[in-house]
Amino acid sequence: MKLSFAHSLSMIALAVCVPLAWSAQSGPGLKKEDFGKTSDGKQIFRFTLKNPSGMEVKIINYGARITSIKVMDRKRKFDDVVLGFDKLAGYLAENPYFGAAIGRYGNRIAHGTFTLDGKEYHIPLNDGPNALHGGTTGFDRRVWDAKDVSSAGGPAVELHYLSPDGEMGFPGNLNVTIRYSLGDKNDLRIDYTATTDKDTVLNLTNHSYFNLAGAGSETVLTHRVMLAADKFTPVDSTLIPTGKIQSVAGTPLDFRKPTRVGARIDSKDEQLKLGKGYDHNFVLSRSGDLMVLAAKVEEPSSGRVIECFTTEPAIQFYTGNFLDGTLHGNGGVYRHRSALTLETQHYPDSPNHSNFPTTVLHPGEDFHSTTIFRFSTE
Repeated sequence: MKLSFAHSLSMIALAVCVPLAWSAQSGPGLKKEDFGKTSDGKQIFRFTLKNPSGMEVKIINYGARITSIKVMDRKRKFDDVVLGFDKLAGYLAENPYFGAAIGRYGNRIAHGTFTLDGKEYHIPLNDGPNALHGGTTGFDRRVWDAKDVSSAGGPAVELHYLSPDGEMGFPGNLNVTIRYSLGDKNDLRIDYTATTDKDTVLNLTNHSYFNLAGAGSETVLTHRVMLAADKFTPVDSTLIPTGKIQSVAGTPLDFRKPTRVGARIDSKDEQLKLGKGYDHNFVLSRSGDLMVLAAKVEEPSSGRVIECFTTEPAIQFYTGNFLDGTLHGNGGVYRHRSALTLETQHYPDSPNHSNFPTTVLHPGEDFHSTTIFRFSTE
């Protein structure tokens, strides 16, 4: 976690600004359009970022969500490779965080409770006995301010949210900014910054579900995954870390070499039984360096590839084990194990484990984190 002084609470009122005009719908740039209204009448906008090669990313200011990423396969055919909806109603209804910005605390906090500066804080429980992804109404359910920040480097949109002191039980007025930018080399870059006026805990990530064969394709079990992680944090029956940091060697969680998702997912391993598949925090062997490859996913039929780079120390690799075919979105029905996530993050339940990297943010400090998803074809 890189900390240095930066912007203050005066950023509360970032307005939703009109983006640069798009001279032609098929050309590169940024386009803004209405995407409906929430039940309390707040206007939601959809921003489309497009680069010269035709890659297209859609983002809405409800939950700062990525709703669509369209990239080419080896035959130059474009498909949407993330799960999502083309109507706001899909996001307002119950869904498993499709494309969402996650906070204040991504992943789980045991019993929704942690102690900071001698005071105990309680987050609403929404995952059995635990708090997940910020509690019952996390950043995924908030309306963010947004503005176009495109430059010569490419189209970009910046979203801002002020989380008030006490929201979901967390201390401090927290200013959060997320910038999505799309480069000419098919790099989707996500920059997170935050400041607080009171000691707090923070773990931000994005919860996009990927299927490189195309959203709605039946499975990701044939995808090949490499995770540059020598260790993982084993979990208990409620998916809370036990506090141990364990080697992946000799376990079905060893993805140091490219491995099919389905090769070992149903093996008789206690950790896979607890997660009903992969739903684990992988500790990156080298963290903090955007030049170091953290993860790679390859889909053989389309030839599509994602490479992930991040300043975060870990990745939550999840294989859509709780998708059950009841949701229908871009591309079709979302079935069991029909998508995977690469949630770059600090460790789950870090506030309750002194041996985990700290997630505490202090007043006068600036939180900054970057994740890059680079798309290509074999």
